[in-house]
Amino acid sequence: MLDFETILLFITASSLLALAPGPDNLFVLTQSMSRGAKDGILITLGLCSGLVFHTTAVALGVAAIFQTSITAFNILKFIGAGYLLYLAYLSFKSNSKTKLNTKKNSLSPFKLYKRGVIMNITNPKVSIFFLAFLPQFTNPQNGNVTIQIFILGALFMLCALVVFSSIALVAGKLGNWFNRSPNAENILNKLAGTVFAGLAIKLALSER
Repeated sequence: MLDFETILLFITASSLLALAPGPDNLFVLTQSMSRGAKDGILITLGLCSGLVFHTTAVALGVAAIFQTSITAFNILKFIGAGYLLYLAYLSFKSNSKTKLNTKKNSLSPFKLYKRGVIMNITNPKVSIFFLAFLPQFTNPQNGNVTIQIFILGALFMLCALVVFSSIALVAGKLGNWFNRSPNAENILNKLAGTVFAGLAIKLALSER
């Protein structure tokens, strides 16, 4: 199986990649600031669960379809862009002057979790990234490559969970501080909406 040096190198690389600004951690950041750390962690759990889809896609060779078929790639990316625009619409539509974390603005844990899952699995670039990234740390001499891919995928999910949860906790505290302003919620909703719209445009214009 995987040796210790490979695992250590992979965990280091994965943690740094999770820290680098990208759609997922920006998503966690804005949602944690506007909804609180707890909701941000629920979204993080959804995002990390979505990585199961991409890991499986790489292990079974499905990710290669997104890399070779422009139609499959475009279908999935436009679904993702549409979902982000929907979230942007919800953020801009919310004009309540109540505090950030009131029941009026709350979503069920499942809906928050589902939001993270959908956000992750509708980004075909994650599958393509995994297709390029995970196999670099495998070695046929160490056993079944498919099993190695699943192990690496699980390790990446663990790294992302730790990093994104940390972002959620910090952003949640910032949101609580920012909430002292009477117009904080409207400002954060508009900020979140702008980020979602920007991510939607970036995803829609992305190429393989």
